[in-house]
Amino acid sequence: MEWSIDYRPAYSILKVKLSPGEEVTSEPGAMLLYKGDVEIKTHTAGGAFRGLLRAVAAGESFFVNTYKAKSPAEIWFAPSIPGDIMYMELSDEGLVVQDTSYLAHHGDIGLSIAWRGLRGFLAEGELFWLKVAGRGGVWINSYGSIDKLELKPGERVIIDNFHFVALTEGTKWRIRKFGGWKSFIFGGEGLVVEVEGPGTVYVQSRILPTFAKLVRKYMRR
Repeated sequence: MEWSIDYRPAYSILKVKLSPGEEVTSEPGAMLLYKGDVEIKTHTAGGAFRGLLRAVAAGESFFVNTYKAKSPAEIWFAPSIPGDIMYMELSDEGLVVQDTSYLAHHGDIGLSIAWRGLRGFLAEGELFWLKVAGRGGVWINSYGSIDKLELKPGERVIIDNFHFVALTEGTKWRIRKFGGWKSFIFGGEGLVVEVEGPGTVYVQSRILPTFAKLVRKYMRR
C-alpha cells in the first residue's frame, strides 16, 4: 500500500494506491474517485452493536465502506470540511478522536466510543468521542491545519473543546469549565479539555461553530 496527501493544509485529499488483495476502509461519502477493479463492501464498524452505539451516541454513521483491490487500484478520499489530513500508525496504543475527524483506516482496526462524561454534553452537544484501536493505521482530518503536542509526564495543556482533534489512548484528560464562573459564562470558551502527559495530543487551527455563526450573521442580511 502506498499513499499520499495532496493540497494540504487547506483542501487536502488522501490518495491511496492498493495492490491486489489490499483494502482500505473509510467513512461513507468520503470517496472522491477510484481507478482499477475494486470490490466495495458496506458494513457496520466493529460489528452491529458497536456500529449502532457509535451512530446513536457519537453522531457518526452506522456504516463504513471497505474498498478491496482486485487489481492494482487507486482510491481518493476527501473530508467533508476544508482542512488537513494526518496519518497515524497504530500498534499497541489507540487513539481517542473527535467524532468528525475520522476519515479512513487500514489493517485490523476497530471503531468504538469514548465516554466524555456528562460535561461532554454541554461542551459539544454529545457525550462521546470515537476510540480507534488495533494494528494498522488511521487517517484523521481537521478543519484547518493539524498541530501535534508531545506532553511530558505531569505536563498539562488546556484546549478549547472544538479545537481538540485526537490524543493517544491512556493519556489523562477531563472536561472542565474555562476559568472561574465569570470567564465560563462570558469568556467565550465555555468548557475546555484538560490534558495531562505523558501523551500526544492533536489540535486543529480552526473551528466550525465560529464560522457557522459568521455565515448565519450574513444570511440574515
